[in-house]
Amino acid sequence: MAPIAISPTQEHAQLAVGLKKPLDVATEAKERVAAGIGKELTDLMENWDQFSFAPIRESQVSRAMTRRYFKDLDDHAETDIVIVGAGSCGLSAAFTLGTLRPDLKITIIESGVAPGGGAWLGGQLFSAMVMRKPADAFLRAVGVPYEDEGDYVVVKHAALFTSTLLSRVLAMDNVKMFNATAVEDLITRPTEDGVRVAGVVTNWTLVSLNHDTQSCMDPNTINANVVLSFTGHDGPFGAFSVKRLVSMKQLSELGGMRGLDMQRAEDAIVKNTREVVPGLVVGGMELSEIDGANRMGPTFGAMALSGVRAAQVALEVFDLRKKENEL
Repeated sequence: MAPIAISPTQEHAQLAVGLKKPLDVATEAKERVAAGIGKELTDLMENWDQFSFAPIRESQVSRAMTRRYFKDLDDHAETDIVIVGAGSCGLSAAFTLGTLRPDLKITIIESGVAPGGGAWLGGQLFSAMVMRKPADAFLRAVGVPYEDEGDYVVVKHAALFTSTLLSRVLAMDNVKMFNATAVEDLITRPTEDGVRVAGVVTNWTLVSLNHDTQSCMDPNTINANVVLSFTGHDGPFGAFSVKRLVSMKQLSELGGMRGLDMQRAEDAIVKNTREVVPGLVVGGMELSEIDGANRMGPTFGAMALSGVRAAQVALEVFDLRKKENEL
C-alpha cells in the first residue's frame, strides 16, 4: 500500500527527526517538559526515589487552618458589602465589585461546599455553556475563551467559565468567601416606611439543615452596608431572602416564576435587577420569584450581566449611604 502523501514541511521535519541521535531527542524532550511545567517540577519528576515531604506535626495543620478562618470571621464581622450565593450571578457581581472598588471589603456567603451553583454544567448535564450576546463582553473581561456563533457564544465547558471566574474572585485581596455557610436570616433596622437590611445572620450549612434534629443552635452575624442576594430558585435555600421579606411583611407576596421563555426572561432579569428594599439588592433567578418573570433555562448571559448590574446598583447604594452618614 502506497504511503499517504505528506506536505514538504512535514517531510522535512520527519527527515530531520530521523537524523537525530537518541540522546538529542531525549534532551529535546526534557527541555520541552521543563519549559512547560518549570524546572523545579521537572527535577521532582526525575528524582522520585529521593522524594520526601517537609516535616510537619498534625497540630500545625490544624492551627494553620483555624487561625486564618477565625481571623477572617473577625475581620468580616463588619463588612462593606455581603453577597449571598456564589453561583454565576453572585460570582459575576463579586468580580465586578472587587475589580471596580478594591477599597471595599466584600464578603461572600455560599451555602454549598462547592461554589458555582448550577454553572458547572450546561443544560441537562451537558458540558457546553451558551451565552447570548452582549454577555460575551463579560467573558472577555474575565478571560474565558469561547466560540462565536453569531448572536450567541459557546464556552466549551461550563466548568471552564465557573472555575476561571471563581479563581479570579478568590485571588482578590478584598474578597473573602465563606462556603458551606448558610444565611438563616437578615439583620434589619426600622425606617419610616419599613426596614432597612443591615447585614446577614449566618450558620454553618450542616447546622442550618439540622435545626429540627437538635436543640437550639444559635447563629452568627455579619453587619454590612449593602446586601446582594442571588439565592436562585432551586434547592433548600432557594429565593431565601425574598421569601423572608414576605414573612416580615416587607413584600405582600411573591409573583412566582413563570414558564421558560429565554427571549423574555433574560432581558427582564437584567433590566429589573434592583434594590428591592433599602439595603437589599436582588438579582438572578431569585428576582424572578418577586416579579413573576419567566424561567430562562440553560442560557447564562443574564446571570453574568445581572451580577454586573447588581454590583453597579450596590455601589450606588453604598456611596449614597456613606454620604448620608457623613452628613
